[in-house]
Amino acid sequence: MDFAKEEYYTNRELSWLLFDRRVLGEAKDKSNPLFERLKFLSITASNLDEFFMIRVASLKSMADAGYKKKDISGMTVKEQLVKVAEETHRLVEQQYNTYNRSLMPQLAENGIRIIRHHEDLSAEEGAYVDRYFMEDVYPVLTPMAVDSSRPFPLIRNRSLNLGALMKKKNGGEELDFAMVQVPSVLSRLVNIPGENQTKIILLEEVIERNIDKLFLNYDIVCSYPFRVMRDSDLTIEEDEAADLLQEIEKQLKKRQWGEVIRLEVEAGIDEKLLGFLREELGIEKEAIYAINGPLDLTFLMKMYGMDGFDHLKEHGYLPPQPVPELMQGSDVFAAIREGDILMHHPYQTFEPVVNFIRQAAKDPDVLAIKQTLYRVSGNSPIVAALAQAADNGKQVSVLVELKARFDEENNIVWAKKLEKAGCHVIYGLVGLKTHSKITLVVRREEDGIRRYVHLGTGNYNNTTAKLYTDVGLFTCSEEIGEDATAVFNMLSGYSEPRNWNKLSLAPLWLKDRFLYLIRRETEYAGRGREAHIIAKINSLCDKDIIQALYEASAAGVRIELIVRGICCLRTGVKGVSENITVRSIVGNFLEHARIFYFHNDGKPEYYCSSADWMPRNLERRVEILFPVEKPRLQQKLRDILECQLKDTVKASELRPDGSYEKPDRRGRETFNAQLHFCMEARESAHSEEENGNRRVFVPETRHETETEESGSRGGMA
Repeated sequence: MDFAKEEYYTNRELSWLLFDRRVLGEAKDKSNPLFERLKFLSITASNLDEFFMIRVASLKSMADAGYKKKDISGMTVKEQLVKVAEETHRLVEQQYNTYNRSLMPQLAENGIRIIRHHEDLSAEEGAYVDRYFMEDVYPVLTPMAVDSSRPFPLIRNRSLNLGALMKKKNGGEELDFAMVQVPSVLSRLVNIPGENQTKIILLEEVIERNIDKLFLNYDIVCSYPFRVMRDSDLTIEEDEAADLLQEIEKQLKKRQWGEVIRLEVEAGIDEKLLGFLREELGIEKEAIYAINGPLDLTFLMKMYGMDGFDHLKEHGYLPPQPVPELMQGSDVFAAIREGDILMHHPYQTFEPVVNFIRQAAKDPDVLAIKQTLYRVSGNSPIVAALAQAADNGKQVSVLVELKARFDEENNIVWAKKLEKAGCHVIYGLVGLKTHSKITLVVRREEDGIRRYVHLGTGNYNNTTAKLYTDVGLFTCSEEIGEDATAVFNMLSGYSEPRNWNKLSLAPLWLKDRFLYLIRRETEYAGRGREAHIIAKINSLCDKDIIQALYEASAAGVRIELIVRGICCLRTGVKGVSENITVRSIVGNFLEHARIFYFHNDGKPEYYCSSADWMPRNLERRVEILFPVEKPRLQQKLRDILECQLKDTVKASELRPDGSYEKPDRRGRETFNAQLHFCMEARESAHSEEENGNRRVFVPETRHETETEESGSRGGMA
C-alpha cells in the first residue's frame, strides 16, 4: 500500500493554526476564570505574531523565489499562502469576537472597564488623561511628518503607531501624512482614578486624544492606530562567516527592518490614510487586517499581572513542590549515587538542577562542568554558577546556541559573560542548532573519577521551568557518563567515538533509531503479538516517521499520540491510520516534554528526548534521546502518559476530518491531568516530610520575580 499519498497528510501551517484555535478555545471557555481567559487570548496574539514573522515570511520568501515544490499534503507555496491568509483572517475575527462579545462584558461585570474610545471619557476623566499626557507622555514622543524634505520613516517591527492625515491651518485642502510611535517604554495600560470601578484607557487612545498638540500648525483630519509585522527570520551565511557571533549581531540589527508581511489597522480607518500606508509599505490587500478592537492583544498579559484580581485567577494549581529523592541530606551527588532520579517539572521544582550546578561550582572534588544552553532566563542563576565554577578553577565548557530564535541577543550577552569568567564557550555548530539539554559534572572520588549527568526535555531556564511541563533525569550511570563525554567531545572537537552505549543523537542516527523502534512494533504485530506505541511530543510533521506509523497501524499496532501543536498525520483513514489516535492538551502549563513508550513484546522501553518528530529536529539539530531504564522511573513515565490519555478537561482529540473536538465525557469521570500532577507532587512531598525528612534545596526568592523571556513562548516553542 502507498502510505506516501498526499491525501494522507495535513499541511503543517494549517495544522499550527488549528493549535492556536485550541488556545483560543481556552479563552472562550467560560469554565476558566476570567483572567485566565485574558491570558489565553493574549497568548493567541503572541503566537500569531511569531507565526507571521517566521512561517508566513518563509512562505512568502519561497514564493518570491519561484519555489515550486509541493509540501507533503500536496500544496504549493502559493496555495499555502492563500489558505493561510483565509484562515488567519478568520482566526483574528474570532479573537476579537471573543474579546468584544465575551470578555469585555465579563470585565465590566467584575468592575473593570477598558475605555474603547477616548471620546467616551467624562469631563473629569478627560482632564486627568490630558494632564497625564502632558506630564508623562508628551516628553517621550517624537512626531514625524512626511513631506518633500522628510521621507516616510522606517517603522519598527511590531511597534504600535498612530497615523494621521492633516492639513496646514489656512493652507488649503492638501492633506499631509504624519505619524507617532506609541512608546513601548511607557505602560500601555493607563489607570484612571475612580471609586468602585477600575477604569483603564490604552496609551494609544491617550495620544490620539492629544495628537493635535504634536502638530500645532496643522488641523488633524483623522488619526488611526496601525501596526506592521516584518520578516524576522535571520539569514546567516555560517560557512562564510569568519566569526559567528559577529555575524549574528549584524543580522539582529536587520531583523527590525525586514520586509513587511502584515499590516494591522483599526476597522473603519480612513480610506485615504489606508491607501497611503499601503503604497508606502508596499503591502498586498490580503495582508491587511482590519481590527475591530485594540491592536495587539498581548496587552492582556499585562492586565493579568495587575494587583487586586486574584479572585479572577486559577487557584487549583500549586507552586512547584520539592523532589522527594532530594529531600534527605545536603549532598546532591550522594543522592544521585543512591539511584537515578526522575523529575517532573513544573509540578516538581527545577531548583535541584540549579543547585546541581551551584554545588558542583563550589565542590573542591569537582574537576569539570560541561553544559549545553539553548534558552536561559534573563537573570540566570545557572550562568552565574558556571561563571563561579570557572572562577574557582574548574574546567568549564559551555555550548551557547547563538541561533536560538528570538533569544540570540540574550545568548550573546551570556556567552560573553561566560568567556570573561574563564569558561570555554562554543558558539554552536555550523549548519546545526544544538537543541539538546545535557550537563556533565566530572568528580574525583575515593574509588576514582565519577561522572554525573543531567538530561532533560526542556531548557536550562529557571523561569520557563515554572510554566513548561518537562522531565529531567539525574544519573551517574557509567555508560551514560561515557556517552555524555563523547557528546561534548563531538561538540568541541568533532571527535566521534567508535561506540555509543545508551544515548542516540541527531542528526547522526536518532531518526533511524526512531524508525527502528516503530518498525520493531510493526514486526511484532505482524507475528500476531501485542504491539503498542505511545508518544508524547510537541509536533509531528516528519514524513518518514508518519509513514512508518501508518505502516505500523496497518499492521495492527495500537498507536496513541499526544501531540500539543502541529500534527500532519491524519487519523481514521481506512487501512492506514485506523489504529492511531491523536490528542492535544492545552492547559495552564505549556506541554513541552517528549516521552516515548514502546511495548517491545512485553519488555517495555521508555525514552525521553529534546527532539520532536520534525525534520528540523531529526536532521538539522543536535538532539539527544535517552533511555529511562529503572522500573520505578518507567512506572512514573507510564503514569504521566496514562493520565494525559484519560484527560477529559484540557484535551482535544483529532477527528478524521482534521478538526479537533473535546472528548465525549458521557460515562467518564472529569479528569484534568495537569491538576492531578499538581496534587500528586504535593502529596509525594508531604509524605516525605511526614516521614521526618527535610527539604534540601530552598529556592532563593531573588529569582522568583523574573518575567518570562520573549524567547519562551506559549505556542512556537
